[in-house]
Amino acid sequence: MGKTLTEKIIAAHLVVGEMIKGEEIGIRIDQTLTQDSTGTMAYLQFEAMEIPRVKTKKSLAYIDHNMLQEGPENMDDHRYIQSVAKKHGVYYSKPGNGICHQVQIERFGVPGDTLLGSDSHTPTGGGIGMLAIGAGGLDVAVAMAGDPYYITMPKVVQVELTGKLRTGVSSKDVILEVLRQCTVKGGVNKVFEYTGEGVKTLTVPERATITNMGAELGATTSVFPSDEMTKVFLEAQGRGSDYIELSADADAVYDEVVKVDMNVLEPLTACPHSPDKVVKISEIEGLVVNQVAIGSCTNSSWLDLMKVAAIVKGKTVAENVSLVIAPGSKQVLTMLAENGALADLLNAGARVLECGCGPCIGMGQAPSTDAVSLRTFNRNFFGRSGTPSADVYLLSPEAAAISALEGVLTNPLGKIELPEIVMPENFLLNDTMVMAPAPEGTQVAIIKGPNIKPFPATIPLKDTVEGKALIVVEDNITTDHIMPSNAKLLPYRSNIPYLANYCLAPCDPEFPKRALDNGGGFIVGGSNYGQGSSREHAALAPVYLGIKGVAVKSFARIHKNNLINNGILPLVFANEADYDTIALGDELVIENALEAVKSGQANLVNKTKGLTYVMLLEVSERQKEMLLAGGLINLIKLKK
Repeated sequence: MGKTLTEKIIAAHLVVGEMIKGEEIGIRIDQTLTQDSTGTMAYLQFEAMEIPRVKTKKSLAYIDHNMLQEGPENMDDHRYIQSVAKKHGVYYSKPGNGICHQVQIERFGVPGDTLLGSDSHTPTGGGIGMLAIGAGGLDVAVAMAGDPYYITMPKVVQVELTGKLRTGVSSKDVILEVLRQCTVKGGVNKVFEYTGEGVKTLTVPERATITNMGAELGATTSVFPSDEMTKVFLEAQGRGSDYIELSADADAVYDEVVKVDMNVLEPLTACPHSPDKVVKISEIEGLVVNQVAIGSCTNSSWLDLMKVAAIVKGKTVAENVSLVIAPGSKQVLTMLAENGALADLLNAGARVLECGCGPCIGMGQAPSTDAVSLRTFNRNFFGRSGTPSADVYLLSPEAAAISALEGVLTNPLGKIELPEIVMPENFLLNDTMVMAPAPEGTQVAIIKGPNIKPFPATIPLKDTVEGKALIVVEDNITTDHIMPSNAKLLPYRSNIPYLANYCLAPCDPEFPKRALDNGGGFIVGGSNYGQGSSREHAALAPVYLGIKGVAVKSFARIHKNNLINNGILPLVFANEADYDTIALGDELVIENALEAVKSGQANLVNKTKGLTYVMLLEVSERQKEMLLAGGLINLIKLKK
């Protein structure tokens, strides 16, 4: 029986466990990346391990999230990251060089390598045949220290692509179709592997759009083969020596199959407020639009923006629309400037932003009250744009561009003509904004501004865990709900005591005060709790507030791992109906918690209602050790 591409890459990197579906395995990590929103905590944690030098093939620190500098906080974080990177062997990408995922795939990604990033959209690297996985900052710090990264051996979903995209239909529509079929909960502990004749028609940037937004499936990652398209892209980046051919065996066996016929695929959009609320644009065409935002790590490549420039060239953005565009990298922006496409965008009335994440993470460009905002981004969670009353739709650059001209949501199929846009034989190569680390043994001073606070300390698990139900929330609570990310809060990503004041505030503004007043307690939630970003702050803020356990119907993968890493019990209802019997303020207790962790099952007693709930602790033996020790850092110290 042949192997999938996923299985081949895992087998080449397996260092702990056996490749049995559903079992925990540890894999060697070749590359890591951090960004400034999650990076400060990751490097503070790396420093706490007292490892002098990273042990990966290459580690990179990007500055792309906290770019607005209204005060000293963001720049202080940047200076700290630059100094700690220089000392410990990490390459540093300066602000303005570009979004981590765009730059990584352009300049550093290697087919067949593993990449672990403290950003949930790290799977973008699957567009060139990497096994690229998003994780919490602590997991990345541990990988930089040379330890394996642990995952559940995933199921592998074959996404069979047939046909070819028509003009006006985009690779963004491919991933929206997969989300429509599989939902935001459909990818947990799965890798989505793209196969079929249709793959050969997609360029690397188009593939990267698909693997990037595969994160919204809740998947471990997504991956394309490394083939002739990959070779052409790497050679154009001056990195032809990094190319190797990689694909699944012809007789590979998959756990599930999803089929997408690109010949008949239509332009799609994800409606507010979830990436899987997908409909055909033709079904809601004519919706009046107030803002169009093009960019993000999903759709900010040279190819994407060349298409946008061709659509708007010689035309003018509708008077009711604000069009903003954020190129994904300095390489992209400079090439657009040199070939005249940037002038076409500006002349049409577009506002061109810095090369960074920007509006995708709520860092500027918030829509007006009750606005309709069309975005080429990957997430449209409630309030993420910075305007809670806004309706955000996700769609392709082609659909966004024609809609900006028309002033209403417009189906691009049959309405746009595009010249043949050929990928460059040679991309512009200029890595002067990537700073190499100091030679090993060099003395480097670490610079820490006053806003950088230590991460919250934890203690070993006690045998009795008790407290009130401090909040009860519904299904699909995102990390944006748990630890909001916007222009006002992002500068404080290094200051957990400050951020904790806003934990779960979008669900209940009184939660942080209630948690502190009661000395901590429990969070109760529905299914897919913690979907979205990899931000570890969604676990660190609850630690600071004294949260002892999170009881839910089901967890999103990364957030569950972050809770465990920080010593918070991840409890899953054996009977989902029990969730409905818990009310705010109910007194909850787990007796014999130490034995419960070891056995994988706890009895959660609702003292207020006189009820007992069977809770599953679906964790590995290694994670049990973490929970007993009070978190991963404590466990590492115990084993020194």
